[in-house]
Amino acid sequence: MAQQKTQNFQNHARVDPLFHFFLAPVALLIVIGSVYELVRDPGWVSGAHVVGAIWAFVALFKLRLYPLKVQDRVIRLEERLRMEKLLPEPWKSRIPELSEAQLIALRFASDAELPDLVEKTLGANLEPKAIKQSIRNWRPDYLRV
Repeated sequence: MAQQKTQNFQNHARVDPLFHFFLAPVALLIVIGSVYELVRDPGWVSGAHVVGAIWAFVALFKLRLYPLKVQDRVIRLEERLRMEKLLPEPWKSRIPELSEAQLIALRFASDAELPDLVEKTLGANLEPKAIKQSIRNWRPDYLRV
């Protein structure tokens, strides 16, 4: 197995080369080509090609977004369970106040810094990017979709 680069705020974003550099651009080109065909030769057939190309483009993105949404739900559950173990008693009752995006960002915080970061997040209503930038000891997530 290839050794993975140490993950941090600067390099944690996931790019799926097959999706981002092949499937999505080709789908966009097909939509553009079908619109060009419709403009050049208007008719029911070329109109149907546009509808079909747009349908395929939307389906491709929905097929990408559904697993990401499921992943976010699993992360949210994992983080709530982790916080139940790690947070002191007064903060446990405030876990539901964290938004889904905040929970997802907090997954990168180490166990040692999680309680302080949750307190800071709830006190200042930090945005996910600010949460990630506040993390000193990054807990990598190499299993993202």
